[in-house]
Amino acid sequence: MDVKETENMTEEQKVEFFSQSAGKILSEIKKDIVGQEDVVEGTVIALVAGGNVLLEGVPGVGKTRLVRSLGRAFSLPFSRIQFTPDLMPADVTGTNVIEKDDNGKTSLRFQPGPIFSQIVLADEINRATPKTQSALLEAMQEHTVTVGGDSKKLDEPFFVLATQNPIEQDGTYPLPEAQVDRFMFKLLMGFPSIDELKAIVDMTQITMDETAEAVADADTLLKMREVAKGIPVIDDIKSYTMNLVAATHASTEVAPSFVSKYVRLGASPRAAQALITTAKVRALMKGRYNVSYNDINALAYPVLRHRIKLSFQAITEKLTTDDIIGMLITEISKKKSIPERIKDAFTKKD
Repeated sequence: MDVKETENMTEEQKVEFFSQSAGKILSEIKKDIVGQEDVVEGTVIALVAGGNVLLEGVPGVGKTRLVRSLGRAFSLPFSRIQFTPDLMPADVTGTNVIEKDDNGKTSLRFQPGPIFSQIVLADEINRATPKTQSALLEAMQEHTVTVGGDSKKLDEPFFVLATQNPIEQDGTYPLPEAQVDRFMFKLLMGFPSIDELKAIVDMTQITMDETAEAVADADTLLKMREVAKGIPVIDDIKSYTMNLVAATHASTEVAPSFVSKYVRLGASPRAAQALITTAKVRALMKGRYNVSYNDINALAYPVLRHRIKLSFQAITEKLTTDDIIGMLITEISKKKSIPERIKDAFTKKD
C-alpha cells in the first residue's frame, strides 16, 4: 500500500497499512535478532512514537546488532558513538574548524559529529562524564544541536538508543534523573535461553553481517506516526492511565499504602504522555483502532521502570521496580472509578 495514499484512508485501511508496515519491519529485524521479542517490539514502538530508548543488558546480547538492523529495515542512516571517560561534547555534536582557501583566506566550517544521523546508538552512555552525557539532552528533546551559538536542526525522524551495562560500576557515571526521564522506554535485554543461544551461534557461523532488508523509509515512518496520533483514547482509559502514574507518588489520594514504604521518587508527567502515545502505536500494531487497558498495562513496565526510584526498604526486601509496577497495576485496577464493564480487560491477553 502506497504511503502517499493514506490521507484518504478509512479507519480499517489505516489499521491495515500500519499493521502490515510494522509486521514487515519486525520480520526483517528478527532475521538478525534471535528471541528478545519484547525488546524488538518495544524499540519499534518507541521509534514510531517519536521517543528514545535506554537499553540495559550485559555485553554480547545483541544491542548494537539490533540498532544496525533497525537502520537497515528503515533504510535510515545509522551512527554509533562509543562513550568513554575522555569523550568530549564536541566529539558528539561536532565543531567549527578553520579552513583556508586557495587565496589564503580563512573561514569557519562546521564539521558535523556523529549525532547528525537519524538512528544513533549511544553505546555505554554511563561511561562518559556528565558534561558529555548532557550533549545528548538537546538532541533528544529538541532534535536540534547548538554549536557556537548556532542551532542546527536534525533530520526527521531522529532516534537515540542508549545502552548501559548493569554489572559494571567502576569508571561509570550514573545518568541523572533529568536525563533518564527523557528516554521514553527503558528496555531490559536479558541473557538468551539455551535454544536461543544455539540459534545465535548457528546464525553467526553463516555470517556475522546483518541480513535485514529495507522495507520502509523515513516517509513511511512519519506517516505511521501521523496515523498513530489519530487513534482515539476513551476517557476511562485516560483516567486509568493518569491514576496509574499518579499512584507512584505517595502524596496523591490514589496511591496504595505500599507506595510510601517502597517508592522514594515517583514518575514525572512525561510518563503519562509516553503511556498514551505508545499505547496508540501498540494498538495499531495489534490490528486495533482503539487503545485498550492491556496496551497501558503492557507498556507501563518500560515507561515506568526508569522513572520510579525505590526506597531502601524495597531494596532490602529485594523488590524490583517491575515488582512495584505489577503491584500498582493490580491495585489501581481495583479502584471503583474503573467501570465494571471493563474489569475483564485486565485478564485478557492480546
